[in-house]
Amino acid sequence: MQKRTLLDGKKFQITIKRLCHQLIENHTDFSNTVLIGIQPRGSYFADRVRQELSEILKINTIKKGNLDITFFRDDFRRKDGFVSASSNSIDFIVEGTNVVLFDDVLWTGRTIRAALDALQSFGRPAKVELMVLIDRRFSRHVPIEPDYIGQQVDSMDSQLVKVTWKETEGEDKVILLSERNK
Repeated sequence: MQKRTLLDGKKFQITIKRLCHQLIENHTDFSNTVLIGIQPRGSYFADRVRQELSEILKINTIKKGNLDITFFRDDFRRKDGFVSASSNSIDFIVEGTNVVLFDDVLWTGRTIRAALDALQSFGRPAKVELMVLIDRRFSRHVPIEPDYIGQQVDSMDSQLVKVTWKETEGEDKVILLSERNK
């Protein structure tokens, strides 16, 4: 198996900062904008962006929640064994707000479709935007495109994009894994 590093170290942090500045351009003070991380890995991304935004804007009032989509996925019954859901932690109503959904990797779009369905349980947003760290743009099953992209990657279906977070794996890194002789 071959590995290629797409983002790590300083470049990873610069990418987060760039995405934060793009959000600030569109949402200014975040008075009517909420950040929602799709469980589990989009939550780490949303936490990091919220932390960076708070430092840049010198505010700590940006609302952030975590959304579980387990039972909204179209494939949850196909998994072997017991399906374990994460918990939602959204302590606000999204009715009439601008929502920025976060996920680490956008591939087929099915996770985002499930997140849009799950989000309706918390109200009807005025607008929903999508921020992804990695966009695997040529593999969509659902016509969904991100509004904010850390990096686009052209990859084959047999390849895997793996994101590690300092909070869980000890380092911030994105690697592309590909099978040799496949």
